[in-house]
Amino acid sequence: MPLYDTSTPNPAGHRDVSVADVTLPPSGFRLIDVREPHEFTGPLGHIAGATLIPMAGVVAHAADWNKDEPILFVCKSGGRSGNVAQAFTRLGFSKAMNLVGGMMAWNAAGRPIEK
Repeated sequence: MPLYDTSTPNPAGHRDVSVADVTLPPSGFRLIDVREPHEFTGPLGHIAGATLIPMAGVVAHAADWNKDEPILFVCKSGGRSGNVAQAFTRLGFSKAMNLVGGMMAWNAAGRPIEK
């Protein structure tokens, strides 16, 4: 089942995704890490297949993205990525998603990381 279909609606308009529901390698969705470069390669690492686009520049990068493509945003704790998912929803992206708990939850669940 596609990730978007298993996600939970958020009152802000985007969808929330649990760590357990993310398949590896990412398939059927774009995975965007909105942290800073030092965080991406830092102790929490990153999810294999994630593209690093820091929060400040992610909207500019998305100018030519398909607005109907599922996009999962991730950060350290889920706060920044939740804000980005909400912003993308306001910009007309129909399948913006946030990884609940971010990389902290990913690591706590023992999911694999890259550094």
